[in-house]
Amino acid sequence: MRWPWSGRPSDKDADPLPQTTQEPQSSSSSSFANFPAVKQLTSWTDSLNKTDWTHYRDPHTWVPPALAVGAALGFSAFYRSYLRRIPTTNHIRPNFFRKRSLLGRVTSVGDGDNFHMFHTPGGRLAGWGWLRKVPSYRKDLKGKTIPVRIAGVDAPECAHFGRPAQPYSGEALDFLTQYLLGRRVRAYLYRRDQYDRVVARVIVRRFFFFKRDVGLEMIKRGLATCYDAKTGAEFGGREAQYRIAEAKAKARKKGMWSGKLSRDGVASTPNGEFETPREYKTRMAALDAEKGMSAAAVSSSSPSGTTATSTSTTATSSAASTVSKPTPSTTTTTTPTTSAASTASATPTASSSPPPPAASPAKPTASTTQTSTPSPSAAAGRPNPGLGGGGKGGGGGGWGKGPLPGKR
Repeated sequence: MRWPWSGRPSDKDADPLPQTTQEPQSSSSSSFANFPAVKQLTSWTDSLNKTDWTHYRDPHTWVPPALAVGAALGFSAFYRSYLRRIPTTNHIRPNFFRKRSLLGRVTSVGDGDNFHMFHTPGGRLAGWGWLRKVPSYRKDLKGKTIPVRIAGVDAPECAHFGRPAQPYSGEALDFLTQYLLGRRVRAYLYRRDQYDRVVARVIVRRFFFFKRDVGLEMIKRGLATCYDAKTGAEFGGREAQYRIAEAKAKARKKGMWSGKLSRDGVASTPNGEFETPREYKTRMAALDAEKGMSAAAVSSSSPSGTTATSTSTTATSSAASTVSKPTPSTTTTTTPTTSAASTASATPTASSSPPPPAASPAKPTASTTQTSTPSPSAAAGRPNPGLGGGGKGGGGGGWGKGPLPGKR
């Protein structure tokens, strides 16, 4: 019994709960259901080197490694194609031509239609210009630039290889230098020419977002013509556009079509006839071939005269070993031909003894018949400068392969 003034009843005073008792199962067979199922037993030898592949089938196990490998391969391919720098023409892969373009900075201009470019893949996004610098010294650029020839155009030739400069070649060179030197250009590759240059269409960005075709701009200003060679012409599908620009430059008399004097004082149309760069190259090649033929003809023939006969050093030494020793009464006759000088011999007046093994050729003078005297230089096997036998002033054109003449 709890009094009203009493507090919370304690646990001891609480009424106990009725306890329920569980009766044991009477059936003995139902007790086996409480035991876990027995697994199939495997022998120890059968479990050796056995891999459980079940956990590899889970996506969270194989998806992350596959993504990492794919990302690495993709970045490697992207780097090789777009971020790897190409130092020279020999490093350009064949599949780049007619499919890819190269971005670079112009480091030098060699002629009116070609220049050298330092490849800067990726441009400013790859750090070129603020993180990665382009070399400015020539020694640092050696073997690291790509020579580029502008496709579809042919500029006047500058003076090189001993050839004179063509009119308006200086103007073309100045324009290309001011237009491209130090600027970033994009070259669309077409092919590789015989001089290990890349023939490409060159695009330069002028005035922020305006792009210009460099070859087309030169044709419009009358500083180049369309490329008219029989082989190796590349226009990239823009030949009609280039031809129209050339016709307009002719009609407006721009540059070389004006007929005015160039800065070198040479008229672009001498004798009233204009000579294109292709015609100039053809004419120079014909002159070089003619000079080569004339030089070969002069070297194969000896000059005529009665004062001296030009022979080679080998012929002189062979003649010295084959001619007979002359006597004081022997007379020899010199002829202007090389064969007579190399095979001239003296006949003794009265002598039946065989000639000695060592002999000396006769030294010719201004007269055609004289008493021959042995020459010490011929006896020693050296060419005689007075005979022109390979001498510097003879008709042989140099010392030849023999030794240099000794001092007299």
